[in-house]
Amino acid sequence: MYKINFMKSIYIIFLLFPNIVFANEILFPKTDPFMGEYENQISFGFGQGFDTGILLPPPVRPVPFYITTIQYSQPDTFFRIPARRSLNLSQTIGTNKKNGWDWRDYTIPILYLTEDIAIFRYRHLYMGLGAGAGLQAKENKRLGSKLLFQFKITFGYNFNKCWATELFIQHFSNANTADENNSYAFYGLGITYNF
Repeated sequence: MYKINFMKSIYIIFLLFPNIVFANEILFPKTDPFMGEYENQISFGFGQGFDTGILLPPPVRPVPFYITTIQYSQPDTFFRIPARRSLNLSQTIGTNKKNGWDWRDYTIPILYLTEDIAIFRYRHLYMGLGAGAGLQAKENKRLGSKLLFQFKITFGYNFNKCWATELFIQHFSNANTADENNSYAFYGLGITYNF
């Protein structure tokens, strides 16, 4: 009777796993999960603000601070990985005071460019990472600079070739280019349309 060595089994799985994953285009897919074969995308999103100074905030300190975004995207690649290049116009909306901040003072439009890359795709599900830079309309006590940098994680679901929905975690800061850098952080939901 043939006995299977446990360590050999682990070694074989370790060697085969990347081949299985990459052959099925699960990690770093070759086809574009954001836009498919389309050349244009428009999306609308809405997010809830959280008071935190870290890059990936846990959703535990919600504040009366919101973001609405309209985004126009075109397909791109990043080292042969599908991506999308986007022009974004966001409006932050503060409605009250909380945690020592008057969030109404941060009702400010933001214009910024972003690049999202597809890092995961499985059937209708996908995940992307994005970064960008832009300007907010005015400096404030929370972010002492008009220049802002954005980081975003997106989890999407394609309903069909044209429509998808995306959950996102979004972070804005000035990357310590000013004395004040308390950041904005949002969890939100968007819908995209390809055409």
